[in-house]
Amino acid sequence: MSGDLVESEGFGALCDRLERYIGDRALLRLALVHRSYCAEHAGSHSNERLEFLGDSVLGYVVTDELYRSFPDLSEGDLARIRADVVSSVALAPIARELGIGEALLLGRGEERSGGREKPSLLADALEAVMGAVLLASGIERATTFVLELTAPTIAEVSRRSAYGDAKNRLQELAAKQQVESVAYRVTEVGPDHQKRFVAEVTFAGITGRGEGHSKKDAERQAALAVLELLDYPGA
Repeated sequence: MSGDLVESEGFGALCDRLERYIGDRALLRLALVHRSYCAEHAGSHSNERLEFLGDSVLGYVVTDELYRSFPDLSEGDLARIRADVVSSVALAPIARELGIGEALLLGRGEERSGGREKPSLLADALEAVMGAVLLASGIERATTFVLELTAPTIAEVSRRSAYGDAKNRLQELAAKQQVESVAYRVTEVGPDHQKRFVAEVTFAGITGRGEGHSKKDAERQAALAVLELLDYPGA
């Protein structure tokens, strides 16, 4: 790393926030070096390698958490939640809250163009910090770090999206409207080696139909169909 690599204005504050995860100031500083800075400071190294590492850590930790937390969701639903959680749109606010924007080392052009507020740049730097935490503290601490940052987003996405438990949301709606219960009618179709389930549920005069490889999945799809027809928030 180049000897002229200075610390940015917000670097000290970020070090204090992350001290329990990464005590190596040089490694954390490297995670904050944008390639535009390197273009103006010969011999400097950017955070791109750490970003590559952190991206993998983030993907693994979020995938593992989703797999364990939502045992009834399909692979497609889990993939869509993960895509939302690891997107720049979701990561940039986390990076801002940590103070990563103020701690970045940018080139003059990137500085003038508002690089400290660019979502993609903030998200990339946050991933680089995750990679630095892995190198400094190991996978267990990195997992804790990633979950601490992303758990609120995971909870929000699962609540507001169609990926959560639609049956629970339909039952909650029924309770609000003082309907005692929601009954599902499930039938099996197809041969034993290719068996599928078809579920129907009627609520507020609307019938929803769903299919799936399991009874639970078919019921969830039926509930989701009703919520969509009711234009219920989150459906």
